[in-house]
Amino acid sequence: MDVAYAVKADGNGQGPSYDERCQKLLALAESIRRSRVEIVRAAVADIGFTVKDSEQEVDSSIDRLKMFAEAKPLLEGRRPLGGKGSSVSLMLSYNGSAWLNTAITSIYMVGNRVNVKFSSKGPRLSELTESLYKPIFGDEVRFLRESGKSFVERSLTDPGVSSVVVFGSDQNVMPYQDAFRRAGKKLVFEGPGQDPFVVFPDASLDLAMTDLMVSKFSYAGQTCVAPKRIFIHRSIYEEFLARFEERVRKLVVGPPGDVYTDISPVASRLAVVRIQEQLRDAVEKGAKVVVGGKVVGNLVTPTIVRDSADDMLGMREEVFGPVAFTSPFDTREEVIARAKDHKYGLRAALFGGKDAEEAARQLVGEPYCHPVPDYTFGKFGTVTLNQTRAESWRGAFVTKPAGGYGYSGWIWETVDGKFRLKQGPKLLSVETSLPA
Repeated sequence: MDVAYAVKADGNGQGPSYDERCQKLLALAESIRRSRVEIVRAAVADIGFTVKDSEQEVDSSIDRLKMFAEAKPLLEGRRPLGGKGSSVSLMLSYNGSAWLNTAITSIYMVGNRVNVKFSSKGPRLSELTESLYKPIFGDEVRFLRESGKSFVERSLTDPGVSSVVVFGSDQNVMPYQDAFRRAGKKLVFEGPGQDPFVVFPDASLDLAMTDLMVSKFSYAGQTCVAPKRIFIHRSIYEEFLARFEERVRKLVVGPPGDVYTDISPVASRLAVVRIQEQLRDAVEKGAKVVVGGKVVGNLVTPTIVRDSADDMLGMREEVFGPVAFTSPFDTREEVIARAKDHKYGLRAALFGGKDAEEAARQLVGEPYCHPVPDYTFGKFGTVTLNQTRAESWRGAFVTKPAGGYGYSGWIWETVDGKFRLKQGPKLLSVETSLPA
């Protein structure tokens, strides 16, 4: 392992300073800005994201890279978890293009070298991203091309790798628990969400509707933090659905490369098959499709399902596409219980007055990840009150901890010879480093 590149050649042996690393991030931000058109084209070609969504993601990525200067009081002086010259292995999911830079750089900013594996669905994005990093970071950030299984297993046996960070499916990662326990290595996992979106009768319907449209249908619903279980108070249910339907019918469905397209095909065939099963199950159990419901190839038309019950697949499983399962509720106690009754606990959004405030208080977990005796259900890592997703997500993984409970995310680590589980929102930078 060539450690020399990562160490500042000034004789102090401490490596680049925090400010010097920030300068590299600013250089990366500028390189991304200059390559904006190429990144958007790659996202359209590889994943099928729309031009609109891809452009927004590039801009957000640049903004977050510049925010690392704000994290200096927290991160300056921290050192790599595995010691000088050690690496962190980072496996990324396909549902992203530019935002993935935040994950890479947050690990780098505390002195780690980073081994990056992109999804096989993103070959152009991987090559383009590597071409942007290489002139700035050299071997401090390496891009590897192998299967996810090989990447994880090699990281477990490589003495130079201190920890592994995975964005993906809980079902794929859970079987590795014993392997991480035996290896004594740390795993930081960020996974799915089936996020509740709750609207009380005294909410600003305009605010709730605006946030729902953006957060549900951006990226054709292919984000972990998109609203999945939409609970509307019965007294406003019909009015809300009428407004929702009107807005959804105006969405433009088409090819991702068309600048006017709002909804493009879903990238994963498996996700499409699951959506078809979820819609079929919902109708069989009494729910009604208000608008949409058509699937042609991987193109899922924007869909609203009404009168969804909690036992339906669309309410139990992650919905990774532009399908909104909605359900009425009558009381605060009812909707709190229903929101909590799930294996995923990533994010919850609430709109309204005192009842919404009390519901938020009961749903939110601790402000930062912490040891737990077992997987904790019924709590959420991020809970927002009368706030858009864009507002609440600003600075995520830079200055704002992100992550969840249940099977939405966790940390496995061995401390003083004892294996333990942690859950809650986290910073990748902090979790892959030690204090000064």
